[in-house]
Amino acid sequence: MEPTTDSQLDPILVSVLANRFDAIVREMTNTLFRTGRSAILNTAKDFSCCIVTNDHNLLSAVDSLQIHVMGAGLQTPSIHEFHDDVCEGDAFLHNDPYLGNTHIADHTILVPVYVDGEHLFTSCAKAHQADCGNAQPTTYMPFAQDVYEEAGLVFPCVRIQKDYRDIDDIIRMCRSRIRVPDVWFGDYLATLGAARIGEKRLKELVARYGRETVVSFVREWLDYSERRMGHAISQLPAGELRASSCHDPLPGLPDGVPVNVTIRVKPEDEIIEVDLRDNVDCVPAGINLSEASSRTSAMIGVLNCVDSSVPRNGGSFRRINVLLRDNCVVGKPKFPASCSMATTNMTNRLINATQRAFSELGSEYGLAEGAASMGAGLGVISGKDARSNGDEYVNQILLSNNGGPASPVCDGWVTYGMPDCATTTLVDSIEICELKYPILVRSLHLLKDSGGAGKFRGAPAHEIVYGPRFDKMTVAYFAEMNQHPPLGAREGLPGAMSYVRKIEKDGSETDLPPIGVTELEPGEWIRGAESGGGGLGDPHERDRERVRRDLEEGWVTPEAAASVYGYRGE
Repeated sequence: MEPTTDSQLDPILVSVLANRFDAIVREMTNTLFRTGRSAILNTAKDFSCCIVTNDHNLLSAVDSLQIHVMGAGLQTPSIHEFHDDVCEGDAFLHNDPYLGNTHIADHTILVPVYVDGEHLFTSCAKAHQADCGNAQPTTYMPFAQDVYEEAGLVFPCVRIQKDYRDIDDIIRMCRSRIRVPDVWFGDYLATLGAARIGEKRLKELVARYGRETVVSFVREWLDYSERRMGHAISQLPAGELRASSCHDPLPGLPDGVPVNVTIRVKPEDEIIEVDLRDNVDCVPAGINLSEASSRTSAMIGVLNCVDSSVPRNGGSFRRINVLLRDNCVVGKPKFPASCSMATTNMTNRLINATQRAFSELGSEYGLAEGAASMGAGLGVISGKDARSNGDEYVNQILLSNNGGPASPVCDGWVTYGMPDCATTTLVDSIEICELKYPILVRSLHLLKDSGGAGKFRGAPAHEIVYGPRFDKMTVAYFAEMNQHPPLGAREGLPGAMSYVRKIEKDGSETDLPPIGVTELEPGEWIRGAESGGGGLGDPHERDRERVRRDLEEGWVTPEAAASVYGYRGE
């Protein structure tokens, strides 16, 4: 996107326009949040909106999930690659993980924004679906050996609107293959509405300030962001850093799946290089990462460890080189490898390893590992609702939390979520979930001693107990970090591991596989704990007043205070 003049804009105008673009994305976000039909959108906020330039640079993505939007520039090239008659009024549905999307469950609406016949921007809205047509009633298929077994509907940037009107063939395909067609259609309209709001506001912005001014702003804002990122890197010590993590075992993968990261910090060149090529080939399971997820995960880990005031856009991304190879579990997947879990499991292992590697630079750098289980409290529930004549329901709940990682300056964040979506998704309301779905939550609380000990402590895990209110309920859950917990850094201890148990009608409990699908009859319950965040630093260096307060507030037990922190009431 090159301006026709070389004029430099007033810095105040640059600031104004940067905030105007952010305001447009916030309005898009508010539109989708208020109009989405499924609880995963209108309660948990598992969606993202952004603006991408016509040369495929992320421009604004405020209040969005980083895993959703930082690779948006990989999706938008498909518009003109597959369509030679793109024009105003078009909209495209894109969820293909081999063409720049994250995973099949993330339906993305792309709206090319035309001004005076020129495609200037793309307005993007991406929403995680309640159901995407998978072989099982869940949007996550960890055991799928390939995309055929996964079985979700794939739309490789297909036109879904022409001249602002729906293309009914595509709508019928979705409604005929998705278990909750009315929910899908409501969410589609909400996502489309958000993208169209972005289109309208962008046109108004260009009309007010003029094309030349807006185009000049885009260039200068991205260049400024690149300079800010370069300066932040120049303040880091030089070094080659290495870290590894390991996904828990899966069927056919008894040793789990390792993740290896090599980071080269080059302050003189103002470049950080993340090399992911030393990893295994794609595996016969649904945990392979799409290219978008691989690149984004590495960048999230880096950005977590540099100045947080650096703008997150295509300009700052120029200073992060991510090296990938084809047919790699954390690289560029080779069809038909399944990427069903590409926004969660291996993504979070990669983010964690990257940010933990930075702790090798010194005591003031890096983070411990954040917890990333998707156990019972973040599972997908499905069944028939007796309150609505047996209508089917499917929805991912976000009722519990993983513990956040300790940093060099503070304890972990309690309402962390997971590494891929920290600060963005919301914790579901128990009352709203019980109103919308036939679920009954018996208890939800934090677990003592579950945060990794350290000079700064990881945040604790949540435990939840729930079951069906009326009829049989199916729960699909993915309690990763059941065998390989979130690690600490610089002598910090790991967080607690996740678990899943079934409570029978007589009150007895049995352990369930950490990743699986279970059915609950009325009177039966599922008990699940997520993971605790890793600690950072030697626990014996923890401030005594902090340990005393931890005891007083119930974060740790007296036994742990004495044995782990060496605190005996002094």
